[in-house]
Amino acid sequence: MATSAAQNLPARNARLQLAGTRSLVGAWAKISILQYFLAEAAVIAGWAGPLPYSRRLDVISDLGARSCGVYDGRAVCSPLHILMNVSFIVQGVAMMVGAVLLSTALFRIAARPEPPTAVKRPGWAILTRLLVGLSGLGVMVVGFVPEDVDTPLHFAGASVFFVAGGLSLLALWWSWRRLRLISWFLLLCGTLSLVSTILFALVPALERGTLERLMAYPITLGLSLVGVTVTRGVRQARQNIRKDAVARSRSSPS
Repeated sequence: MATSAAQNLPARNARLQLAGTRSLVGAWAKISILQYFLAEAAVIAGWAGPLPYSRRLDVISDLGARSCGVYDGRAVCSPLHILMNVSFIVQGVAMMVGAVLLSTALFRIAARPEPPTAVKRPGWAILTRLLVGLSGLGVMVVGFVPEDVDTPLHFAGASVFFVAGGLSLLALWWSWRRLRLISWFLLLCGTLSLVSTILFALVPALERGTLERLMAYPITLGLSLVGVTVTRGVRQARQNIRKDAVARSRSSPS
């Protein structure tokens, strides 16, 4: 009996950890990155360039340029650039908060309210947290340093966001592949993002706006889905803890 209780201790601890406020905040931080799509739509609506903004041809960074002008042959004028850059920064902060608050154990067990009795080989989950945090740092640089302020630094931040973000989804897929069906969606998102990143770098003749969105959107969608998964796990874990408490109270002698 003592051995069985000791074996189940990691599972109980992980469930209590999942039910905590820290996990819920970390999950909602991941979900909050969806605000990017609203901000992008609003900034595009306010575009004041000589030609309408095209999601197919114009890169995302043009929306955050502080000044009107010509950059790399593109006529850029984004009056709502502050909104776009704030959105980048908020997205980066949310990604970093999620990486810090969602523990390695939760990443490894795929936010199940009834996790395995032991968490084995947490290396991939640790790598996932580092990659998500690094990707968040990259997109924060994009927001703080628009393309017309320091192009090399802006480009470096964007590159870190795309590469680390895509790799984080592949790492999550590997950790969750036997635990969650959504792991295959994460594999699709990560692969699409990384392949598009390679094409963006090597094939300049392709539509830049389309490629960049195929690089960025899967990261945002994939990580927000992780947040939804953890949120559901938190809710179920809390329900299970309440049920256990009620059962113990009924079974205890009066």
